[in-house]
Amino acid sequence: MWLQLALIALAVATVPLCIILFSADSDKHRKLLAVTLALTFELIMFGAFTRLTDSGLGCPDWPGCYGQSNPFQAHSDIKAAEAVMPHGPVTVTKAWIEMIHRYLAMSVGLLCIAQVVMAWRARRRDYPLSLAIACLLMVCVQGAFGAWTVTLKLQPVIVTTHLLLGMGLLAMLAASLEQYRCFAGSSGLSAQPQLQPQSLRWLAGAALLFVFFQIALGGWVSTNYAAMACQDYPLCHGEIVPQMDFQHGFSLWRQLGQTAGGDYITYQALVAIHWVHRNFALLVAFVVGWAAWRAMQVDVYRQLGKLILLVVLAQVVLGISTVLLSWPLLLAVLHNGMAAALVLLLTMLNYRILHARRAAVY
Repeated sequence: MWLQLALIALAVATVPLCIILFSADSDKHRKLLAVTLALTFELIMFGAFTRLTDSGLGCPDWPGCYGQSNPFQAHSDIKAAEAVMPHGPVTVTKAWIEMIHRYLAMSVGLLCIAQVVMAWRARRRDYPLSLAIACLLMVCVQGAFGAWTVTLKLQPVIVTTHLLLGMGLLAMLAASLEQYRCFAGSSGLSAQPQLQPQSLRWLAGAALLFVFFQIALGGWVSTNYAAMACQDYPLCHGEIVPQMDFQHGFSLWRQLGQTAGGDYITYQALVAIHWVHRNFALLVAFVVGWAAWRAMQVDVYRQLGKLILLVVLAQVVLGISTVLLSWPLLLAVLHNGMAAALVLLLTMLNYRILHARRAAVY
């Protein structure tokens, strides 16, 4: 099974590797970083699709499916489980969704290994070996949490951490690409310390931290199935502050659908989870919007600031729409994608500010 999984992962990774090798771009290092970043973004989107279609246990073991490398070989076991529970966690469709997610994750791991090899061979300042190794280690940790997601039966804190680690890997890859571009001189950036108030540096950093915290809250909403706990907006059940159970809602170490004591989780706990996420989103939108507006006042960050502002506005609209339209799948996946886009863009902004500051010092 392990050999077959490795061959499947290699086959999936062949497409991005061919894009890199046969690209007209002569800078293969930069191309590898860009392709790995793009594939990681797609993996996060597909991970959201996997979670939102309840496919996280489509194959109830790990890393294969009923001890096999693909759902074709495990078809009889999957059909037997589906016959017992036609709308349960294991169906043929859900098994394929889950395994495709794993194949994509393994291909990202292979690309990160390729980064380490290329960084080791190049030994260049703009492509540090330490950063490539850090990305590979992050993939390994992410894989471990992916396994625990299955073996611990979608325990909310594990699933949420899995999401955060995926966003963290995206940020690391974005920083890697920015470092390569900045040192290679291809980013078009120049150090202009007189145009970079220290407040912008702190504001951009705070915006990124706020976004990560909001992603954690969003993951907590999704993995606890609290997305429709409030079905009106801006009120919740017609109230500004509805009845809520914060103690059980934000008890971290517990099984899905249960309290820490093993009882069924209360509806008021789900309301608390949803209410905190939607209201903290207002603060996040303000901080990120402020950071974007301040960035737009600096020539070298103007376009990036505009993109951040557009994405945060789109994210707010998507968040409200998922509630008012009863959580349609496409909007929910896009909501996750916009969160990943904010991580990507804010990481780029923070790195460029840091790079310009360093250039001004030296």
